[in-house]
Amino acid sequence: MHPTVTVRMIGGELGFTFPKGMLERLNLGVGDKLFVVEVEGGILLTPYDPAAAEAMEVYRRGAEKYGNALRELA
Repeated sequence: MHPTVTVRMIGGELGFTFPKGMLERLNLGVGDKLFVVEVEGGILLTPYDPAAAEAMEVYRRGAEKYGNALRELA
């Protein structure tokens, strides 16, 4: 059986409560950020930041193209 989360009113806003065991397994705690990604048929909650991944891809392409110059500058 899959664990469930419950939508609740928390301080005048809607929030989710997760089972304690799930939070421990995922190493999540107070203040941690999760990113909400809409996917076909639902949502995906992930600690993975899609914008940071895109920035790293841009850096990777630049490093490939200008690798020698970057090494000289270092």
